[in-house]
Amino acid sequence: MKTLLNLIWLVFSGFWLALGYVLAGLICFVLIVTIPFGIASFRIAGYALWPFGKTTVERRDAGAGSLIGNVVWIIFAGWWLALGHIVTGLALCVTIIGIPLGIANFKLIPISLMPLGREIVPTDRPFATR
Repeated sequence: MKTLLNLIWLVFSGFWLALGYVLAGLICFVLIVTIPFGIASFRIAGYALWPFGKTTVERRDAGAGSLIGNVVWIIFAGWWLALGHIVTGLALCVTIIGIPLGIANFKLIPISLMPLGREIVPTDRPFATR
């Protein structure tokens, strides 16, 4: 079931959302100071491309640096990526078949707003963080 949902997701929203994250990551890599944001953006791009069967957990070693970084991320990139999830989620919820995909889009909004201090893990081991 996860594979089927991931394939449908890939066609209807995953590719475009992942492309947005990759674009944000490339912009972050051009501005040398924001390379950690680019790494986080590429990590989330993989999650946005194939989300079913994965979840996010908070990293235990994340500190004040990730909090400050998340504030900077929200200001410069997070809000428009979250807006993309909202628009795509609403469009998917219009159809009955797209409702689970729309809900998955809404679940990605907090990660798109605050990616630092989170780790993406398979759903069968959500507590297996470092």
